[in-house]
Amino acid sequence: MKSTRMMAAAMIFAGSGLLLQTAQAQMAGVHRTDLVQHDLSVPGREGVQVRVDLDPGAFAPMHSHPGEEIAYVLQGTLEYQLGNNPPVTLKAGESLFIPAGVAHSARNVGSGTASELATYIVKKGAPLVAPAK
Repeated sequence: MKSTRMMAAAMIFAGSGLLLQTAQAQMAGVHRTDLVQHDLSVPGREGVQVRVDLDPGAFAPMHSHPGEEIAYVLQGTLEYQLGNNPPVTLKAGESLFIPAGVAHSARNVGSGTASELATYIVKKGAPLVAPAK
């Protein structure tokens, strides 16, 4: 009986943490949709494609990826900052190359939803997104 209560408490604690993460992601206004994940002909690498939708004013804080990213803006206007470089603003139809491991952020600076198609060439099995330190 005691182990059942401990197990239930652990599940509630884990579930509340998951809900908190989900709520924070929703509050940020950044929505990711996984499209494709596939091994490449290069050993240890995979290609991943994700659609990222940002609500008006939404901000994706500094983060990095375990490989290269090519960001293609599908709609709206996004401002990217790579490392300490000045921000770059892209509109629908424009793209940006982000080198492996470079910390970067993105902000929707338009009046409507902004969307990008993110294509990654990354180390297989590594977390796709790592917060910047």
